[in-house]
Amino acid sequence: MSSTRKLWLGLGALLVVSFGVLLWAGGEIFRAAPPLPEKVLSESGDVIYTRADIERGRQVWQSIGGMQLGSIWGHGGYVAPDWSADWLHREAVGILDLWARADGGMATYAQLPEEEQAALRGRLKQEMRRNTYDPATGTITLSRDRVAALSNVAAHYESLFGNDPATADLREAYAMKNNTVPDAAHRRALTGFFWWTAWAAGTERPREAGDAMVLAPGGVVDKQVTYTNNWPSEPLIENTPPPSMWVWSAFSVMFLIAGIALLGWHHARQHEAAPPLPATDPLATLRITPSMRATAKYFWVVLALFLVQILLGAMTAHYQVEGQVTYGFNLSDVLPYSITRTWHTQLAVLWIAVAWLGTGLYIAPAISGHEPKFQRLGVNFLFTCLLIIVVGSFAGQWLAVMQKLGLEHNFWWGHQGWEYADMGRFWQWFLFIGLLLWLTLVGRALWPVLRGPATDTKSIVGLLFLSTICIGLFFAAALMWGEHTHISEVEYWRWWLVHLWVEGFFEVFATAVMALIFTRLGLVETKTASVAVLFATIIFMSGGVLGTLHHLYFVGTPTAVVALGASFSALEVVPLAYIGFEAYHTYKLGKATPWMARYRWPILFFVAVSFWNLVGAGLFGFLINPPLSLYFMQGLNLTPLHGHTALFGVYGMLGIALVLFCMRGLRGQMVWDTRPLKVAFWCLNIGLALMAVLTLLPLGTMQLLAAIEHGYYYARSAEFMQKPIVDMLVWMRVPGDTIFSIGAVALTWFIFRLWVAPKRDPALSGEAEGVDR
Repeated sequence: MSSTRKLWLGLGALLVVSFGVLLWAGGEIFRAAPPLPEKVLSESGDVIYTRADIERGRQVWQSIGGMQLGSIWGHGGYVAPDWSADWLHREAVGILDLWARADGGMATYAQLPEEEQAALRGRLKQEMRRNTYDPATGTITLSRDRVAALSNVAAHYESLFGNDPATADLREAYAMKNNTVPDAAHRRALTGFFWWTAWAAGTERPREAGDAMVLAPGGVVDKQVTYTNNWPSEPLIENTPPPSMWVWSAFSVMFLIAGIALLGWHHARQHEAAPPLPATDPLATLRITPSMRATAKYFWVVLALFLVQILLGAMTAHYQVEGQVTYGFNLSDVLPYSITRTWHTQLAVLWIAVAWLGTGLYIAPAISGHEPKFQRLGVNFLFTCLLIIVVGSFAGQWLAVMQKLGLEHNFWWGHQGWEYADMGRFWQWFLFIGLLLWLTLVGRALWPVLRGPATDTKSIVGLLFLSTICIGLFFAAALMWGEHTHISEVEYWRWWLVHLWVEGFFEVFATAVMALIFTRLGLVETKTASVAVLFATIIFMSGGVLGTLHHLYFVGTPTAVVALGASFSALEVVPLAYIGFEAYHTYKLGKATPWMARYRWPILFFVAVSFWNLVGAGLFGFLINPPLSLYFMQGLNLTPLHGHTALFGVYGMLGIALVLFCMRGLRGQMVWDTRPLKVAFWCLNIGLALMAVLTLLPLGTMQLLAAIEHGYYYARSAEFMQKPIVDMLVWMRVPGDTIFSIGAVALTWFIFRLWVAPKRDPALSGEAEGVDR
């Protein structure tokens, strides 16, 4: 049996086992999810909230932007607070203040002597962590004191989400527009949803057989966790990391070290022979088919979306320091923070995805030499569909956030409120159908190779086609939840979309495309590339599939799922430990032969991908991945530190590199003045680095210290986030953002000149300085 066949069988077995375990984990999450009560009652039997109130409140929350305005259970935006943690803390303080007035004669809990405070905290822990949910009747019963505190917190939120002058300063600190929720009944329902998420975060999950791995000594009650595994950290009710967080964090480090050692042993055994290099560029004579030429418009849209995303990112960051205004202009009434952040995050995925979709449509006929009938028509039709999806989904989101759409239409046409899955369900279905069309177009162009005789090239093309199928089909994860599906279940499927679709199968697709490019250029032997790509896919997917669970530690997840997420997310980092070898190998290929100067800048962007893979995905990713780390870091600025450096640094840089390779085919007959590309390359990398080092890393570290010492609520509070040093750190984004923007404009100018003012290559023997032929 050949090594290639063995690798294919190994990959198949790995995927079957991994997805089987992932589906089992999903079943455990659904089973252990915090219950949604039919009624919330006071001790006297008064109805405080009904299930309909809570579900209606969630609809309201989704319609105003959901995770784009603050966060729930740590997932979402970073300027407004985490509403679960905020409510939990305010309710706890409200109860303590009530008891201080009744028992100690003081106006507030803070005025009591320390020993009395300690006694009240012990009483509070019993009050708030006790689970009073009755599964037989579906009711939660609250004490009189807790109902009083709940009412006060609800009144605060009703004021905050309205237009009350008493909370105007807080709205500005949270970058919320006035009258975020103009309807009073909707504001009341919203408090029900926020209360329920806080209740789940502070209420102990019923004990099950096997929960305690170690028997407690006599007279000592072993620690039980809340539905969200004691997240967020809240000292007032002793929400602290449970023992399982410590254990599996330590094991994750052990798995990482073991994985690196094994991969290092494998790497040391590999001896790659360099093939004889062709005398001229094999792709210089590539026949550009009509459908390949039609992909040019995709790359124009990529640049347009990229520029708009940068503009929206600057606006979103600026709202953090000026609240309801941007550079002195009151834009919050027209483009509130939740909309600019929605469009900024959505465009990040869209422009990168369009770059890769265009690459797939371009490279498929280039590989097979086959132009199927009506292929160009299909490429143009898909392009039109993508434009309609972008414009339509963005319009629906704006109408939803501005509360002009109505809750009855929001789910299908407006804003779903889930970060990276914000677009309404109609637009998700439309995009899914579009991806199936893309899959069909790529597959029919590759079909002559796929049905041909077995060759080493066929293995790479097969993997490319398999990743294309997965990209098309796995977007269906966005369709797996309904408007009233439990939030724990929604989060499970949402991370299938974000992690598996974006970070998984797109990665395999990119690896296969790069291998095909280098083999077609004659720089790598086809057999060597086939084995390398299959092996890399196995290594990546061994941690990537079950690594999805590291996003789900605190959404009602049982301990077994936490253990799986911690163990396998560590394995995601293993291949990144040797990314330097990949970067050096890619750089050497760029200098392998004189005619490779034509590909210098695409190659350098590939090298940048390797660098940010190590730093953004590797170092900053593992910084937050272990359970104990994420317990304190989730939703702090260390999360976007990883997000920005990994999403743009890896996938964005890769998208740009692929665009430039396609440009070499589409406009390779023109003289390339690469001076703008030099500016683009260095400005994009330096700007991203400055954004990380000057703002996200120091601000996230400060928040981390605050969360460990004072609790998660304080690290996300207006009191902390409005400190002068925080404002200064946010303003420190300006140099990096400016340099980054210059790089994006330079890249756009370079490609613009290739079409608007091209100069045909005179095929002279020499080259002008800064000019590639």
